[in-house]
Amino acid sequence: MSDRRGRTFEKLLSPIRAGVHDLRNRVIMGSMHTRLETEANGIERQVAFYRERAHGEAAVIVTGGFSPNAEGMFDPEGPRLDDPQQALSLKPICDAVHQEGSLICAQICHAGRYAKFEGCVAPSPIRAPINPYSPREMSEQDILHTIEDFAQAALNAQSAGFDGVEIMGSEGYLINEFTVTHTNKREDKWGGSADNRHRFAVEIVRAVRDRCGPDLLVIYRISAADLVEGGAPAEEIAALARKIEAAGADILNTGIGWHEARVPTIAYPVPRGAWRKAAANVKAAVSIPVVASNRINTPEVAEDILASGDADMVSMARPFLADPHFVKKVREGRAHEINTCIACNQACLDFIFSDRPASCLVNPRAGREMEFRDTPSETPKKVAIVGGGAAGMATAAEAARLGHAVTLFEAENRLGGQLNLARAAPGKHEFDETLRYYTAQMDRHGVTLRLGCRATADDLAGFDHVVIASGVTPRIPDIPGIDHPKVATYAEILCGAREAGQTVAIMGAGGIGHDVAEFLVTHPAEANENAAFFDTWGVDGQFRNAGALAGDPLAAVPAKRKVVMLQRKTSKVGQGLGISTGWILRNALRKHGVETLAGVVYQRIDDGGLHVLSNGETKVIAADTIVLCTGQEPVRTLVEALAARGISATMIGGAAEAAELDALRAIDEGVRLAQSL
Repeated sequence: MSDRRGRTFEKLLSPIRAGVHDLRNRVIMGSMHTRLETEANGIERQVAFYRERAHGEAAVIVTGGFSPNAEGMFDPEGPRLDDPQQALSLKPICDAVHQEGSLICAQICHAGRYAKFEGCVAPSPIRAPINPYSPREMSEQDILHTIEDFAQAALNAQSAGFDGVEIMGSEGYLINEFTVTHTNKREDKWGGSADNRHRFAVEIVRAVRDRCGPDLLVIYRISAADLVEGGAPAEEIAALARKIEAAGADILNTGIGWHEARVPTIAYPVPRGAWRKAAANVKAAVSIPVVASNRINTPEVAEDILASGDADMVSMARPFLADPHFVKKVREGRAHEINTCIACNQACLDFIFSDRPASCLVNPRAGREMEFRDTPSETPKKVAIVGGGAAGMATAAEAARLGHAVTLFEAENRLGGQLNLARAAPGKHEFDETLRYYTAQMDRHGVTLRLGCRATADDLAGFDHVVIASGVTPRIPDIPGIDHPKVATYAEILCGAREAGQTVAIMGAGGIGHDVAEFLVTHPAEANENAAFFDTWGVDGQFRNAGALAGDPLAAVPAKRKVVMLQRKTSKVGQGLGISTGWILRNALRKHGVETLAGVVYQRIDDGGLHVLSNGETKVIAADTIVLCTGQEPVRTLVEALAARGISATMIGGAAEAAELDALRAIDEGVRLAQSL
């Protein structure tokens, strides 16, 4: 983490030519599925969403995927571009983006065997492990019709005002399925040799260019590392890139990993810029601009990739959820004010997978732009906030931005609260950026900080509004021996106040329990260095091997300690973790030899260890250290004292409801409360 003041980021801000278009900088806002189109006022919400990102000066904005036909939809309600009239309904989105000076491209994506309905299609009838539906093998007529559908969809997009299209050829969707032997077992001219497997992709690009002419910006998203067995080796990827360039593409954007891959690609355990060399391999093969993508979330990382020559442009998707004004802040010398994507996936991908429109943990306004205001308060108030964790900082920053006079009291000598514990978990050091952002915002908008001050009722007298954001404290269960010297709370372990022994029992297997387990078994370098990440997950760091794999992604790796994680629930351990990240954490712990035990009854703790009842049998979990991850209690010590003084207060975050370390809810509540003052 750096302050960024004084840096110019010249390469990032420099213009570049792509086809017949001059782009104002090197930044593409990558495609994201937002589900905004499913809302009753979908067009209006999309206009607000994309306008804000264009105002933030992304050179090119790529929409979420539109199917070229009925067979290619993600689900029966998915968006399509095969109807010219439906395409024209998107014109207000294009107009809004153009008014702010950016270009906009519609992504055309055929889901292939990932489509969630009967009748999905693929080059060969091989079911995807993440989809219950088995695909039908496409006939030659199906293939030719689909090529035509891509061309017509591109023309429909062009007629609606889009400057270009991105043809989705990566992430395991239909085009990608044709290019590799993992999913293409055909023996006709669309399978077999690399030339035959590439034919479908090349013919689609050629058809789009022929149909739409030279003015359409054509981006092809190429899979630069499939991360599945039977994926493409580097020489085939380079050959495909050259063919796509010859067929008429203006830009090659790089995609990383299939959705079924057992290697994490965009979540927080992945180091920043981990995939840049995959883009560099593609760039070495062609002369058109090549885009690096995935886990590029700061201007420093982006600038380094561009300056090194690994890529000509960078694609950032979720960073524009976190901060739509990313590029504008860089240009204005305010890069230190960027609200950084922490790659948590909690409000973007996890919302999408649970049929909710995407948003962002660190920016609740994302996808909800019409629900918030930017105009200063007409009746500024004197506001006191007790607690400098996520909820308190979010409230303070937003309230001060809207013109209120804010004083924040924090009992510790530093801001962060529970974030200081969360950021200790491997990969979650990204929360450092969240702390940096809120510190910068509170400084800019004049928040008075009272650090090292445990607020009293006297301190809070005279304020117009008091907000209690005092957070949580670990819950201590009532079992014999809970005060044994072996016992430590998760807070003591994560903050470094206690050092765990070589054998550890963790009581509780929720999100905190999993974070503590990974903290205890992972060597520090594994969370931060590319080489160690690639070794852990079996990735070829040179991206030369087939599928860029160098081993089994699930193979065991050495662990620092022996850890057993227990829970009272009889359900599967880790079942309540994030939809898109839970599998990563479960696999990481399994690789490090962490044992799990569900359905236990805690009996007592003594010198022998943790005594439990499991399946009707008493067991002793021998452990040097027993870590309590048994929930939290709200900290509300001030509430009664304030009530006695007749001072009303609003409780938010953990103080209102102690549930895990829920920064998503805390920040959302803080921002919305500030808006309501």
